[in-house]
Amino acid sequence: MSYVIRHWSFDPFLVVAIAVAGWHEIGLRRLGRRSRPERARERRRRSLLFYAGLGVLLIAVLSPVDYWADDYFFVHMIQHLLLMFAAPTLIVAGAPWQPLLDALPGGLGRAATRGVLRGAWWRPVRAAAGAALRPWAAVVIFNVVMLAWHVPALFDLAERNGAVHVWLMHGSFLAAGVLFWLQFIGSPPLRIRMPAASQAMALLGTNVVMWVLAMSMGILSSRPWYPVYDHVPGVTLPPFADQQIGAGILWVCGDFWAVPCMISVFRRLIDEDGDVSSAIDRIMGGGIARAGWAGRGSRAAGQPPGRE
Repeated sequence: MSYVIRHWSFDPFLVVAIAVAGWHEIGLRRLGRRSRPERARERRRRSLLFYAGLGVLLIAVLSPVDYWADDYFFVHMIQHLLLMFAAPTLIVAGAPWQPLLDALPGGLGRAATRGVLRGAWWRPVRAAAGAALRPWAAVVIFNVVMLAWHVPALFDLAERNGAVHVWLMHGSFLAAGVLFWLQFIGSPPLRIRMPAASQAMALLGTNVVMWVLAMSMGILSSRPWYPVYDHVPGVTLPPFADQQIGAGILWVCGDFWAVPCMISVFRRLIDEDGDVSSAIDRIMGGGIARAGWAGRGSRAAGQPPGRE
């Protein structure tokens, strides 16, 4: 029990999460006053998922998970999975975007929405956001972030520098996770732009990257990668064994999230194509061009947009 109730800490994400939750609640109430009751109830249900995502984020960075991550690599791996998978999926499912805009004072929320969508001053922001939200870009960003922070030099830098650890490592994990899961989970008013066949390829490719990383750390290596975990006072678990446990967690958790997602996408493909063989052909034989991986017209493949 002491492992659970002791070693809670302060992290700047606590202040950010509290501020964002309060801001979101203001916007939610404003939207509720001018919306139909059923839409207000739907937003309230979604808000619970958003708040749960913030809660998972705080567990990852404030709880003993963060404390023990400094001593054990496998705990650090659990923290990374919470930041890249668990918290972002709940935040995306919670669709907090419109309430956060509507919380702006007076009529600024609606004005900001119109400005972001159509204003000339916001054109560079729209261009940057559009590039990051492109299906191919979001998937690449997610995998690059995951691989880059497991490079020993960058990992050890983050462990030795608190600002790099909190704002760059943890912040990029969360941001990349949100971008990635926006390609698979409806989050109004944002639309899912990736068709089902491309979703299947993206999930499979990302899972393969996780397998390769896990095998590299656990099976293909004969020594520990991260000097920062060598000779930690009070830790008797050998660094290489610690690394192998972390690799196993990455491997198992990769299957844990990828298999259910793949089943969901495959069922949607079967519904669209009418039979299993056509669905398999669409995934394996359709190719990137037929799936519309990089194109803007990906909705033509039959993927319905996320609607509120």
